[in-house]
Amino acid sequence: MHVSIVGAGVIGVSTAYYLSQRGVRCTVFDRHASAGAGTSFANGGQLSYTFSDALASPGFLKRIPALLAHRDIGTRIRLSPSFLRWGLGFLAQCTRARNDANTLATFRDALRSAELMTGLRENTGIQFEHKRAGKMILLFDQQQIHDAKRGIALKSGLGCDNTLLSYEQTVDVEPAIGEFVHKPLASVFSPGDEVGDAHHFCEAMRSWLEAQTDTRFRLATSVDELLIDGSRVRGLSVNGDTVESDAVVVCAGVHSRALAPQLRLPIEPMRGYSLTLPPGAAAPSVSLTVLDRHFVFSRLGDRIRIAGFADFRGFSEGDVAGRVADLRATAQQVGPLAADFSADSQCDWSDMRPMTPDSRPRIGRTAIGGLYTNTGHGMLGWTLACASGDALAETVAHDL
Repeated sequence: MHVSIVGAGVIGVSTAYYLSQRGVRCTVFDRHASAGAGTSFANGGQLSYTFSDALASPGFLKRIPALLAHRDIGTRIRLSPSFLRWGLGFLAQCTRARNDANTLATFRDALRSAELMTGLRENTGIQFEHKRAGKMILLFDQQQIHDAKRGIALKSGLGCDNTLLSYEQTVDVEPAIGEFVHKPLASVFSPGDEVGDAHHFCEAMRSWLEAQTDTRFRLATSVDELLIDGSRVRGLSVNGDTVESDAVVVCAGVHSRALAPQLRLPIEPMRGYSLTLPPGAAAPSVSLTVLDRHFVFSRLGDRIRIAGFADFRGFSEGDVAGRVADLRATAQQVGPLAADFSADSQCDWSDMRPMTPDSRPRIGRTAIGGLYTNTGHGMLGWTLACASGDALAETVAHDL
């Protein structure tokens, strides 16, 4: 049986891996020249298993006036019919009950993903700057501390290893924070969270899959459209040629909506940014999320990845250079010694995360026979990749 996978980012390669482990022959298509060269290329690097909370929440509603007035450095919004439709769905998810349900569902998947990532690394032996670095969410006001306590209590019954630390305890765990100009009041510490270079993961998985399984990659290749006869998919049109397939899995991130318009996927592009610098004189070892400035510091080998922001501007690139400069300036104001800000960035990056209103990906069968989706992971694609790939592969293998 042959399955075509559209997208060679962390979701696509993970899907191919778990299908290959079930004896399925796969072909992975991607418009880029290498695997993981899109949204996965220079993301924050955090495998944030214990902090996978849904974005839509009652607290988010308080940010809306500042967002619309462009007073929030972390987000820029351009109103459009598509965004307004998506936004209404997002606002409907901002109740406490729905936020709790969405957060817990994603957290369960994240814990499963952590377990599967361990097995994948042991089975393949691939290297991608993986480390069990731990993660801290830095908290700067009493409302954030209150919300953090509630989040810890919500997930504690599911095995979440989160601890609320005072400022002094935070600095004991990560001394670099003592050099911050913008000092937190407290933090949430998750010792088991991990980091890894998602692009290196994708490329290493591509090499391993082609060497060890019946999986092939067709990169720098455009998928023109799905080929559907009646109520069933029969393959893809690729650079004008037909590729017959027993099943097709759409793992194309924000481009999934255009590739499969008949599915009406509730995905809106949310643009993020990153830069990569040498470590500074007080570089953190623990991954840090600076909650009120909407960015992260991640240590990836001998590099510091600074990533963040969340712009809703449709598919427009906007002023990418300006937004990367904003991110750099914001990070330098917070932790001037965390990275070598005098150095040129090794990689300035921007791409779009596929956001759904409830922050939950769309994984599984569709109304069209043989067509499956594994998309809509938002900011958590790297975190949820293994669990999503395994769940999708189990469904496809069962149906085949």
